[in-house]
Amino acid sequence: MDTVWTNLNNSSFKHHFVDANGIKTRCLEVGSGEPLILLHGTGGHLEAYSRNIVEHAKHFHVYAIDMIGHGFTDKPFDKDYDIPVYTKHLKDFMDAVGIDSASISGESLGGWVAAWFAWEYPEKINKIILNTSGGLSMYPEVMERIRTLTMAAVQNPTREVVRKRLEFLMLNPEDVTEELVEIRRTIYLQPNFDKVMERVLCLQIPEIRKRNMFTEDQLRAIKAPTCIIWTTHDPTAPKEIGQKFADLIPNSEFHVMEDCAHWPQYEQAEIFNKIHLDFLKNQY
Repeated sequence: MDTVWTNLNNSSFKHHFVDANGIKTRCLEVGSGEPLILLHGTGGHLEAYSRNIVEHAKHFHVYAIDMIGHGFTDKPFDKDYDIPVYTKHLKDFMDAVGIDSASISGESLGGWVAAWFAWEYPEKINKIILNTSGGLSMYPEVMERIRTLTMAAVQNPTREVVRKRLEFLMLNPEDVTEELVEIRRTIYLQPNFDKVMERVLCLQIPEIRKRNMFTEDQLRAIKAPTCIIWTTHDPTAPKEIGQKFADLIPNSEFHVMEDCAHWPQYEQAEIFNKIHLDFLKNQY
């Protein structure tokens, strides 16, 4: 049976918490070699990479984390979670575990953070992977759908409502397992999570999202080799947005994956892992 933890139990991982400048940060760590940090999307958690971690740990020192305000990491709710909040947390995490530079792979919000981090801290980046990344698109109907589905699940975290939120990520609803529903439901049942999520979803408010979006000059300034992965059925933005990332970031390559939506690393893990590892292992 394919489950999150049977996938991970094929490795000697360390599941622990790191004090990232006062933010208790959940981390799953495994492997050795060059550091690779995996960043999930909005409302997500490190289990988003359960089908990728073991393969990548054969070649890299993998850190999958819950970003600030997410999963089981600390969740201050006294300010909005715009992109600089996430990039500061990522830098604090890297400093706390002694990482001078790393490759960073992010899905959706995680890709947005990865690219912003590469622009802000070029000396701390080896390579980046932007997987159905945010930061270049603003579709009001998509933003409203994300906000509505997410707040419904947080405010009324029944299995059925949480499942609807997860089905948004998948082309095939059957890819949403009962285990995934229970993991996310447990996260959403944490105290004050609705207050936190209101802050997290600030990026679905047009005026806030606009000031966090990339300028063309920012993307042109990214020096790190970059891999952009998009899908044929992404519910947040068409593949043309992925192509725009590739056109603007100088040293980049672009891949479109078939038969998946917003979680290609989970829906089509074997194909994703090959694209991802081929890029990461390539000598530039």
